[in-house]
Amino acid sequence: MTQFPAGTILGYPRIGRRRELKRAVEAHWRGEIDEEALEAVAADLRRVTRERLAELGLGRTDSAIPESFSFYDQVLDVAASVGAVPERFAHLRDDDGSVPLAASFTAARGEGDAAPLEMTKWFDTNYHYLVPEIGPETRFALSSDRFARQIAEAVADGYVTRPVLVGPVTFLALSKPTDAAPDTRPLDRLDDVLPVYVELLAALRDAGAEWVQIDEPALVSQSLGYTDAELAAAITRAAEVLTASADRPSILVAAGYGALSDAAWQALAESEVEGIAIDLTRGSVPAAAPGLRSKVLVGGVIDGRNIWRGDLAAAAETLAAAAELGAATTVAGTSTSLQHVPHDLADEPDLDSRLVSWLAFADQKVAQVATLARGLRDGRESISAEVDAASAALADRSEADGVRDHTVRTRVAALTAADRTRTAFEVRSAVQDAALGLPILPTTTIGSFPQTGEIRRARARFGRGELDADAYEGFLRDEIGRVIELQRDIGLDVLVHGEAERNDMVQYFAENLDGFAVTRNGWVQSYGSRATRPSILWGDVSRPAPITVPWAAYAQSLSSAPVKGMLTGPVTILAWSFVRDDQPLSDTADQVALALRDEIADLERAGIAIVQVDEPALRELLPLKAADQAAYLEWSVGAFRLATAGAGDATQIHTHLCYSEFGVVIDAIAALDADVTSIEAARSRGEVISDVAASGFDHGIGPGVYDIHSPRVPSEAEVTDLLERAVVELDVRRLWVNPDCGLKTRGYDETVASLRNIVAATRAVRARVAGR
Repeated sequence: MTQFPAGTILGYPRIGRRRELKRAVEAHWRGEIDEEALEAVAADLRRVTRERLAELGLGRTDSAIPESFSFYDQVLDVAASVGAVPERFAHLRDDDGSVPLAASFTAARGEGDAAPLEMTKWFDTNYHYLVPEIGPETRFALSSDRFARQIAEAVADGYVTRPVLVGPVTFLALSKPTDAAPDTRPLDRLDDVLPVYVELLAALRDAGAEWVQIDEPALVSQSLGYTDAELAAAITRAAEVLTASADRPSILVAAGYGALSDAAWQALAESEVEGIAIDLTRGSVPAAAPGLRSKVLVGGVIDGRNIWRGDLAAAAETLAAAAELGAATTVAGTSTSLQHVPHDLADEPDLDSRLVSWLAFADQKVAQVATLARGLRDGRESISAEVDAASAALADRSEADGVRDHTVRTRVAALTAADRTRTAFEVRSAVQDAALGLPILPTTTIGSFPQTGEIRRARARFGRGELDADAYEGFLRDEIGRVIELQRDIGLDVLVHGEAERNDMVQYFAENLDGFAVTRNGWVQSYGSRATRPSILWGDVSRPAPITVPWAAYAQSLSSAPVKGMLTGPVTILAWSFVRDDQPLSDTADQVALALRDEIADLERAGIAIVQVDEPALRELLPLKAADQAAYLEWSVGAFRLATAGAGDATQIHTHLCYSEFGVVIDAIAALDADVTSIEAARSRGEVISDVAASGFDHGIGPGVYDIHSPRVPSEAEVTDLLERAVVELDVRRLWVNPDCGLKTRGYDETVASLRNIVAATRAVRARVAGR
């Protein structure tokens, strides 16, 4: 076994401090730069990352630095490497059978009638991965040398880095069956894919890798359709095959995002892998196991998921306890990759200095790991100054103004069950039908319209003081008027104002609620080339003034058709922010819900008859452990109901969920008691419709018919097929027609063409339904 360093991280942000990768990838897609130029940008980013990590204290030649770059998605990278490309994209392979970068991009984005790979959330994070399609017909073969080339590149620059691969068990456990074999289980193909991993490890060794990190977070999850015993047996088999080859790097199996099951922990401890990395922020130190005596144990004591500075004293104590397990070497590490946090606090000059002292972005977390590694090498006394500084920051945070607000806490403490209960749906529904007078299969969109360059430039000019408030408000009113008129021309039944005033569906509310702070450069990858800036929820939350009411009221004044008020729900605001870790999430969710409840009341008073409270992250925060799920669903559903239960019977409450695996949380979605729920369905080609039908869900439902995460324009026939399926399986009286998600990231040409096809298809299906 090659020696391992005293400190490491499991991955690092890959989009660049100023989203350089996003800009280069999108320029390549637009045809502005060729693939060679794109590869050059990526190589520069990788070099900058290695240099920065070495500056922060990770070793240049001891495999401490992970090679975790990806152009789009780490799961897609492995799919390309093992040849798991769906048949509809097989023609994109090179003559030698390899999968080029262009083929990966096409699989991610779709092309013509070829739909892209489905996309869903990576465990319980806000990162989205592309779902491989694996069936008996999938032929595995080593089909890319990209991982090996990146290692050779590092070696040429004087580094020995550690390649990071999604492991075979997680790769298959996260996959879906192909349409040709819908009843098969991808994990059953483990023995077929393992020889390709053996080849890949040999190629990495030949390129200069001394260690390889194999990410197996599936081992901590009970939400993938496999039992703990099945996953433990799979990792046992995988480890047996991968370690049997002498021509390979040493293997570090990393299992972040939660605690390993006892069975998986024992399986790894008894295997021949040389190292195990475990999450000690969401899990505790496991039981001792004899097999550890020959292994490296990476204790993930620095949280890779949040941006709080953390408690170095507690982390050092946890590492000391982990060392008692008897591993050959105990290493300080992060609980997960740092891809979930922004790059560097030094890039945030606008944040309050006191708040900054409580925080740690990726670079600060690397420094914390280096500090703890020094403590392991040189003794606890050697890091006493850093430990004391972290403890002082924690104490200061607990005493700061705004962290606890007596008025907010008194209001939360007075809540009763009645505050979370509306009139029965049947009663509300009759009132709403009479008031709204909508046709069957009413058409609408999810909320946002394309954020054009003109909108972004106006917002930036306003932020710099180059555009005064009156001029900016006039610009936004003109934009709202244009969007309203466009929807009327297209023929939509329920309109939206387009959200031109919002830079982000969470940040916009964070900027208008007390208890939040926002960043300037705190970008985090969401999927592919898309990134978000999660807000920082640091204190008790309240609403000092109405937020969305003026815009919604103005939009409604322009049309006799109903215009939806658009809010982001309490669970999603939490999921897509970096949330305080000093109180239960349920308490924070109720505070946000009360602020939204007040906003809904003001929208009603302004004449808004439909209010949409989006909860696309409801499934995202579902705990990976089955034992923890009921409590989460209780408080998350309770927070949504608290936000919406004050609405009158005539006010129609909508919600929206995307990437939600509807069948997994169907009971909870029904318990939300929203009048209408729109859900992602187009990208999965309507799979969710059967789940909805089987559940007996009896409220309004809008399965998406337009995949907005792809530039493809769905044809009228494609939309018609999805609608016909929905009409057959669901109650047409409760059925709505809408895209999968908001249109912010799309261009106007594709948006208008898609919406016109949706309206045309809907009118045709309406006519057939009426004639039955």
